[in-house]
Amino acid sequence: MLQQTIETRGVWLTITDSQVLRSQQSIAEAMDFLAQTGFNVVFPVVWNKAVTLYPSSTMQQTFGVEINPLCQGRDPLQEVIVAAKQVGLKVIPWFEYGFASSYNLQGGMLLQRKPQWAARDCHGNLLKKNGFEWLNALDPQVQEFLLKLVLEVVENYDVDGIQGDDRLPALPSEGGYDQVTVTRYRQQFHRNPPQNSKDRQWLQWRANILTEFLACLYRQVKAIKPNMLVSMAPNIPNWALQEYLQDSPTWLNQGIIDIIHPQIYRRDFKSYQAIASKLANQFPNATSPKLAPGILIKLGSYCISPEYLVQAISCNRQLGISGEVFFFYEGLRDNHDALAKVLRNGPYAKSACFPTLSDLSKEGFANHSSSSIWQSVVRLIKNL
Repeated sequence: MLQQTIETRGVWLTITDSQVLRSQQSIAEAMDFLAQTGFNVVFPVVWNKAVTLYPSSTMQQTFGVEINPLCQGRDPLQEVIVAAKQVGLKVIPWFEYGFASSYNLQGGMLLQRKPQWAARDCHGNLLKKNGFEWLNALDPQVQEFLLKLVLEVVENYDVDGIQGDDRLPALPSEGGYDQVTVTRYRQQFHRNPPQNSKDRQWLQWRANILTEFLACLYRQVKAIKPNMLVSMAPNIPNWALQEYLQDSPTWLNQGIIDIIHPQIYRRDFKSYQAIASKLANQFPNATSPKLAPGILIKLGSYCISPEYLVQAISCNRQLGISGEVFFFYEGLRDNHDALAKVLRNGPYAKSACFPTLSDLSKEGFANHSSSSIWQSVVRLIKNL
C-alpha cells in the first residue's frame, strides 16, 4: 500500500480585495474550487479591521460590536467550516489584525473606547508603523482581550487550529514606552528603558514578554482541545525581532507553536530561493512537516508568474520543505484561473494529506527541548 503524501497546501482567505467571505454561496464555490485544485487547508480571516467575522461575545461585551457590520445576520466562519468539511479541507482561522488597532484612523474604534490600551513610542505618541496604529501588546489587559478572542473560537467552532501572523504576537519595536511597560521595566532594572528602541537588551526584554504571551495562549488552547494546531505566520527571523519583537526561534525552541509559515514574500524567485535555502540548509527531511513558507501570489497589481510559482514549489520540495501557504485566494482566480490550472495540472495533481499533530510528533518533534534535530533548526533560523 502506497504511503499518502503529507504536505501543507494552504491559502489565506481575506476580506480585503476579495468577495469570497461576503456570501455563503461564494464560500461554498471557493471551497469546491480549492479542493478540486489540490489544496487541503484554508486560513480564513476572522479578525480584521478591529472587527470579527464571527459573532463574538468578547467583542460585544468589550466594545459593543458583535461582528463586522458587512456580515450582520451571518456567521462566515461557520459557513467556511461547513463548506470546507464537505470537500475535505481543514480550517485554521487566521487572526490577521493581531495587536493592530486601526489603519490610518488614529486608533479607530478600539482606542476610542479604550484609550488606555494604546501603544506609545518614545515621544509618548500613539505608536504607528507603515500606516497601522497599535494596541499595547505588552499590556496584560490587552493580551487578555486577544486571548479571549482566540479561545472563544477554539471553544465554539469545529476548527483544526488557530493562526497568528506578523501582528500576533507582535509590536513594532518603536513601542513599549507606555506607562504600564515603563513601570514594569523600571521595577525590574531600576532605570528607565533606553531611548534607543533597538537597544539589544531592551529589544529582547520586550520580545520575551510576547513570547510569554504566546506560551500562555498555546497552553490554554491545548487545555481546551489538545489536538488543535497552533500555527504562526511571522515575518522572516532576525528582521522580525528587530522590527516587530517576534522571536520565532525561541517560539520553536520552547515548543509553543506546532507549525510555522515564515512570510517569504519576495517578488522574484532568486530572492525567494535564497531565503528558503537558509531556512532549509542542513534541514533533515524529518523536520519538513513543521515548516510551510508563505508565498506571495497577489498584492495590489502584482501577481506571481506561473513560472515563479512552479519554481518556488519545486525549490521547497528539493529543500525538503513539504508545503506552502499562498497569499491570497484571489491570485488563483486571476487570468481565468491561470495559477490554479498550473497547480492542478502540475505540483498539486496528486492529492496530499495535511499534517496532523500526530504526524508532527512522529517526525521527531514529540520532545522539542531535547531533540538535537530541532535544536539545529533553531540555530539555523537564528542565523538568518
